[in-house]
Order: sequence, then structure tokens, then C-alpha cells
Amino acid sequence: MKIICVGRNYKNHTEELGHEIPETPVIFLKPETAKLHKSFPFRIPPFSDQIHHEAEVLVKINPIGKYIDEKYAHKYYREIGLGIDFTARDLQQSLKEKGLPWEKAKGFDGSAMIGSFYDKKEFPDVNNIEFELAKNGATIQEGNTSKMIWSIDALIAEISKYFTLKIGDIIFTGTPAGVGIIAENDLLEGYLEEKKAFMVKIK
Repeated sequence: MKIICVGRNYKNHTEELGHEIPETPVIFLKPETAKLHKSFPFRIPPFSDQIHHEAEVLVKINPIGKYIDEKYAHKYYREIGLGIDFTARDLQQSLKEKGLPWEKAKGFDGSAMIGSFYDKKEFPDVNNIEFELAKNGATIQEGNTSKMIWSIDALIAEISKYFTLKIGDIIFTGTPAGVGIIAENDLLEGYLEEKKAFMVKIK
């Protein structure tokens, strides 16, 4: 299983981090060991003092595909979910300043929290899905897939140029504005429309 992530796919998030809007999707991978099941707590790693939450809509690939045309991309996923890309922001910044890859800041164990998936038929329009992340009962991130720079289908077409998409692969489609630091004992809850997709305790 591959965990394929997309960066800078919401204009407001790109601007809050001070980045330019890219001409093509920013794509990076997380190893399978980054997967954190929704029933497990997230443990803050000892190498970072700035772990940030990034709530993202997820897409589970099915069936296998390569060089997928955007107009057929809707046939390559049946389920939509919600998760968190946990990011060691201080480590990422340090690596960026040195011109080094930042997998250590994005791909560490447990950095890809994967919540529940739902049949995409439950959503009238996959390009207009609202989602929300709450911390300790207060909403801290809100997004809608209509605000993506590249739609789900456009992402699948782009990603499949470079990587064969296999059954079970998961795409993290990008995060909206509102990313921020987490702390021990925080409780994070994610909602996809009215569906509660996950609840994770920070340890």
C-alpha cells in the first residue's frame, strides 16, 4: 500500500505558510509504517517540539490504474475518507533551509492518521464535500473540496503519470488553512459532512 500525499492544494493554506501557488501538484510519499489507525492514540515523537495537524480528505484507490485520463479518473476510486497528515514543522523547516529532503518530518511512524471511509455515492458531489477538524471541542480547520486547486480526478490523473496506482493505495488530497500545533492530551475529532470520521487522543 502506498500513501500518496499532495501539498499546497488549497490556496488559503499555501498563503498561510508563505508559499507560492505551484504550477503543478506537489506530490510526496509516506511509507506504510506512517499509517495510524483511527482507534490508536497519536504519540508526539521526541525529535519535534512542533507537531502540526493537517486535516485532509482521503481517497482509496480501486481498481489498479496507470496513465489515467482525468475524464475516467472517477472510475478509480469508490471510497472517500478523512485523515490527518501529522507534520514535524520545526524539523521540516530545518531540512528545507539546508536544501534537504523532508521525509523525516512527514513520513515518520504514525504520521498518517487514517479515519473512516465511506462509499462516494453517499456524497452528491465529490467536488463539494465539507470537512472539519475539531480540537478539544472547538473547530480549528474547515474545508470544502470545491476549494481545491486540483480536484480529486485531476490529482489521480497527475499522480498516475508517475506511479502505478494499486488497489488500497490512499491519496491525501491536501489541507486547507488552519494548520497548527498539537499538545499532549489534546483530543482531535474529524467530520466529513455530518459523519464523524475519527477521534484521536494525543499522547
